[in-house]
Amino acid sequence: MKNGHSRIAPGAPTPVTAGTDSQWQSLVLVGVGNFTLLRRRLGRALIGLLIDAVADRLAQCIPDAIARPTAPAQVEVMIRAATREALDAQLLTIAEILGRPFALPDGDCCIEPVLGAAIAALPHDDDIRLLEEAERALADAQVEGRLIVREMTVPTGRLDRIALAHELTCAIAQDGLFVEYQPKVHVRQQRVASVEALLRWRHPSYGLISPVEFIPVAEESRIIGPLTLWILRQVIADQRRLAAAGHALRIFINISGMLLGDPHFVREACALVIDSGACIGFEITETSVIRDPDSAMANLQAFVDMGIAVAIDDYGAGLSSLSYLKQLPACELKIDKLFITQLTSSNRDPLIVRSTIDLAHALEMEVVAEGVETPATLALLSVMGCDMIQGYLISRPIGFDALIRFLNEQAHAAATALAKPMPLARLVADARG
Repeated sequence: MKNGHSRIAPGAPTPVTAGTDSQWQSLVLVGVGNFTLLRRRLGRALIGLLIDAVADRLAQCIPDAIARPTAPAQVEVMIRAATREALDAQLLTIAEILGRPFALPDGDCCIEPVLGAAIAALPHDDDIRLLEEAERALADAQVEGRLIVREMTVPTGRLDRIALAHELTCAIAQDGLFVEYQPKVHVRQQRVASVEALLRWRHPSYGLISPVEFIPVAEESRIIGPLTLWILRQVIADQRRLAAAGHALRIFINISGMLLGDPHFVREACALVIDSGACIGFEITETSVIRDPDSAMANLQAFVDMGIAVAIDDYGAGLSSLSYLKQLPACELKIDKLFITQLTSSNRDPLIVRSTIDLAHALEMEVVAEGVETPATLALLSVMGCDMIQGYLISRPIGFDALIRFLNEQAHAAATALAKPMPLARLVADARG
């Protein structure tokens, strides 16, 4: 090892030997935004020297940091600090450090650094989750062109689930939750068609806890009903503010399968929507209907009759049943991102997605593709006839004020303009390289 720049095989755990007073840890992924242009100009040998130089500079300039190249256009940096403020300061320093030219044999060279970071309180022993959060942050940063920092959420398996359920109940009563919004864009019309509301919980002690972790606790403790009614009330209030700002959009919320057969929830939800006149949609999964098909179908039809749109979420992720699909009174079908993220690199996924789009259209449903992250994926979906897209290419989940700015600035326009007609075979070939 030299100056903290270690020659460790990609994917191996990064050793950290910082002092025992460290309380915070950050994994920073540094991408090179202009890598393709530099590689053409410099060639493979010099671009390799450049990436090594990036890692060396970071290791030399940041105390106790361990930096190493992990991909042709990426450097990984592990940092520890005694306080969160000190760690934040180190992250801001990285961009400044990388803004200076690098000396190569044929002259100076500048890079366009793209930074994504994951932060975790110590101790923790889940390096894989830390890496996954950093990868998501880097993907966000590549879209937004700025440093993105994600907190590593606390796995509920390490927490007292009974205590967590009690604290979640208190959070509902005290408005201790918040909502982020992710736009859904109509491809052909190049406009924001609707918005999905996503529930968030920042625990006072543990920080951000993922819905994937606290929703099961809410279901087990039977507080999923009050939790969903809370987000419904919040969405209705936000929708009024959205309309006042000149953006009359339907907002979708996710509904647990447990609630489709719950008469109390159905009555409360219907009353809230009727009294407010809100334009709301419910996203459900096919598997949620299996619990109690008769009640679920009847209640879904009641929702539709009063103007609530129904979307089938995560289609293809579970055991998709055509018998239920043809009966559900849904207007949208959302293809799970598992198929979308691999659309341009798989032989089978394009066939599955294309056939799903055709099936949904035959059943008079519009199709939403989740997890759209690249222009190539968007262009391919456009040729396939996909109606709407949702994903980081358009926007990550954002707060209400950021949503207003996004809509005012029509920030989706640059991405959707990339969806230009092109023969399907050529699109697949171009995407694969």
